[in-house]
Amino acid sequence: MSDDPLDWRGRPIRCRECSHVALNLEGLCRKGSACVRDRRAKRVDLFFRGHPQLADSYLDHAYFEVRARAARYASVLRLPPLLDDPEPEVRATVASRLPAARIAHLAHDPEPRVRIVIANRLEGAALLAMYSDPDYLVRIHVVRRIAPELLTIAVHDEDPEVRRWVARRIPLDKLHLLIKDPEPLVRLVVAERLPEDRLVAMSKDEDLRIRFTVAERCAAELLPAFLDDEDELVRACAKARLEGD
Repeated sequence: MSDDPLDWRGRPIRCRECSHVALNLEGLCRKGSACVRDRRAKRVDLFFRGHPQLADSYLDHAYFEVRARAARYASVLRLPPLLDDPEPEVRATVASRLPAARIAHLAHDPEPRVRIVIANRLEGAALLAMYSDPDYLVRIHVVRRIAPELLTIAVHDEDPEVRRWVARRIPLDKLHLLIKDPEPLVRLVVAERLPEDRLVAMSKDEDLRIRFTVAERCAAELLPAFLDDEDELVRACAKARLEGD
């Protein structure tokens, strides 16, 4: 079986048949390494990285990986037509380069990976509106970027990973909204952030990890309550702190 690199149609690549044979003869591109005809996106990217001036001429190539990699290096002025490209990877690449005002409509793109790019480009009300996205990964990118004081809109998000990001960023005076969250990993973030004088509200949490975190961080006057905890690790933590104090 031949181990020759293949083009996007699965055919062996022959440098002598390429329009860039002159570059090849000068050692400026190489089959299996930096090659615009290769089906592997990394090799196509290496070609355009070395020859960005050629990217504009490949924006209408039949192979979407070539269009997507060319869009990374092409003139921004040539990119708008690719906002309607049938391939999401191409649209996502273009969205990462065009001015935010030109890509706002892609907040409703059918492909989540495109909408994630948009969520990392938009600001203000346009970004906040994307919190209604049905995909939790998009919502995560939104809650990672919106102003912390706006995160109260997401404290009851249906996805626990979204709520974990809320717990990491929400202002301390609003953190109590997540103390009773149904997901232990969300409550753990809360226990790690709450001021020590407010940790009493979590001292009876059903999850060992949370009680242990509270025992590590709470004010000294709360420690005796943990000496009778059902878990040995929590009791040992409280005892060690009391003896150390």
